[in-house]
Amino acid sequence: MSPGTTSPGTTSPGTTGTGTTSPGTTSTGSARPGSRTGTWQAWARAVPPLARASTHGASPDPAATATRLAEAGLAEQYMVYETEGGVWHYAAGSAVTVTATATGITARAAGRSWTSRTDGKPLDAFAAALSALATTGAGTDGNGTARHFYGWAAFELAHLLHADPAATGDAPLLHVLVPSVEVTLAGEGTLVRAQDEAWTRKVADLLAEPRTRGTACGEPAPGSTEGVIATGADAYGRAVARTVADIRAGLLEKAVVSRKVPLPADPRVDFPATYLAGRRANTPARSYLLDLGGCRAAGFSPETVLEVGEDGRVSTQPLAGTRARGTDPAENERRRVELLTDPKEIHEHAVSVRLAWEEMEAVCRPGSVAVEEFMAVRARGSVQHLASRVTGGLRDGAGPWDAFASLFPAITATGVSKRAALEALARHEDGPRGLYGGAVFRGSTGGALDAALVLRTLVGADGETWLRAGAGVTAQSSPEREVEETCEKLRSVAPYLRYTGG
Repeated sequence: MSPGTTSPGTTSPGTTGTGTTSPGTTSTGSARPGSRTGTWQAWARAVPPLARASTHGASPDPAATATRLAEAGLAEQYMVYETEGGVWHYAAGSAVTVTATATGITARAAGRSWTSRTDGKPLDAFAAALSALATTGAGTDGNGTARHFYGWAAFELAHLLHADPAATGDAPLLHVLVPSVEVTLAGEGTLVRAQDEAWTRKVADLLAEPRTRGTACGEPAPGSTEGVIATGADAYGRAVARTVADIRAGLLEKAVVSRKVPLPADPRVDFPATYLAGRRANTPARSYLLDLGGCRAAGFSPETVLEVGEDGRVSTQPLAGTRARGTDPAENERRRVELLTDPKEIHEHAVSVRLAWEEMEAVCRPGSVAVEEFMAVRARGSVQHLASRVTGGLRDGAGPWDAFASLFPAITATGVSKRAALEALARHEDGPRGLYGGAVFRGSTGGALDAALVLRTLVGADGETWLRAGAGVTAQSSPEREVEETCEKLRSVAPYLRYTGG
């Protein structure tokens, strides 16, 4: 669908551009970010509720059904998000969004825009806008069910939270869509919540189509997968060596150094087909397919940055320590034992769990933080990881975005300490990460937030498409081993790249 096209039941977002003034726009003065209640209340009151709900039979293949909905082009922006237990969510719309940079935030609804400064605290303003949504009629449906929102956070938000604000840049750091239609595909059935009857009918028609119609397939990669994943390996090895030198000099304990693998512009990568092919072969903690806020992605996240329930329970799932995983069970078991006994991998994992504990303590009730799982081995597509889970209960007065601010970005995508690791990454990596190492999330006006770490992901933005992978570098690291680890991780995505024909 081209920009400015009006989808069923929506108002075209093309009526006002970023930074423009339109009828009904609320202008803000110099008030502190996050305190502009009137601005965000005015925006929230303009958000139409999901007034229609319908139920349908369970899909025998929810991944394919969700992908087919994404392919249908119902709106300019969409997200497919797979949550725990094999439940898929599809959300689409275009008229209701919130976008934040380091210096400003813009909320859109009903063809109007509300803008404000962030004064270097975009997450505060972002949280305030979404909090206002919870207090209006659009915050729930007729049955009192919380409204959901879908979005992403770029890795560069980390520099504002933990390191050098000057390294943040001026690109969007946070973007969220409040959908006009949301479809939940679960084992017991399919639930459609929509803004109006037009949306309900459109989705019902798509759900009724034969499964073979419109299902993503694409064409396999035209060249060698191994040739693709080897791109930039030599330069990456040198970056690892420099990082090891920093660690041995006492500047930090660990850094997760990554490398970018650009993909050619022709043939063009088919994101939905890549997502479906990759999901068939992977065993992720979360998966997602999106075209949202100028970013496209198809990913198979090995872990969550955080999970917050409406009851205030919060958990994080650090994975650190890696070995390859293939088709030979005996070889996989040998590597599993090797992983559990390798001093470098154990040290890398233990320091990540220690920092996760400290970050949880900053936002949780005293005495509530616990390690519920320690150094289990989890299969994640082409690799297996050491995995732990740290849980706690949010302290009084803290909400999901407080937890997000403390835990983002994931330790396993940055290092220890976070500040020192971020400074090392700025020295040794090739440019900003963007979505990689950030988060893709689904939240609710009831206080829930489920945020997946963006790894094992195909990303597209600004006319480019790429993969990226990293490895945890410690004092015991060797460049050769860390290069091979990035290749092992890239094999979770690269073999499943699909391309459009013609």
